[in-house]
Amino acid sequence: MELERESLSPLLGSQRERNPMPNPEAPALLTHDWSMGYPMTLRSVRLTRLHVRRRLTMWQWAGDIDDAVLVASELVANAVRHARVIGHELWLRLAELEDGGLIVEVSDPVRAVPRTDVAPDGEGSRGLLVVTQLADDLVWFLRPEVGKTVRARLALPQSCTSGT
Repeated sequence: MELERESLSPLLGSQRERNPMPNPEAPALLTHDWSMGYPMTLRSVRLTRLHVRRRLTMWQWAGDIDDAVLVASELVANAVRHARVIGHELWLRLAELEDGGLIVEVSDPVRAVPRTDVAPDGEGSRGLLVVTQLADDLVWFLRPEVGKTVRARLALPQSCTSGT
């Protein structure tokens, strides 16, 4: 079964140039890989922040850890708010790529497309907008068994990759 995949960046009107994401069926070479299941509760957002910061610090990831924590917590918050299904949990995955970039994935049990419409004066629905400003790419794809995965890729800043 072929996975459906769609980039969220054009839908959100981001002006930044995006790097292509690895295909979900063929992941890039990884130096670190970690995942954990969480209950579909708001407490999971707080736990995500703690776990992501701790994991990236342990890995000595050279990127902006604060940005990665915010991206992960926004994706988890979206899953909790919009994809809560009794008897299911969400999964968070962090993967450091060989080039130093970071993949943040959140999988949930709902196949619905992430919402990208934002009311100009609305209080909520800005999580994916924040993520697109911090991530180099944001895509989603349906999982064969149940639900979807939303994937953000954070590249290292040029100063980290140029050796300065």
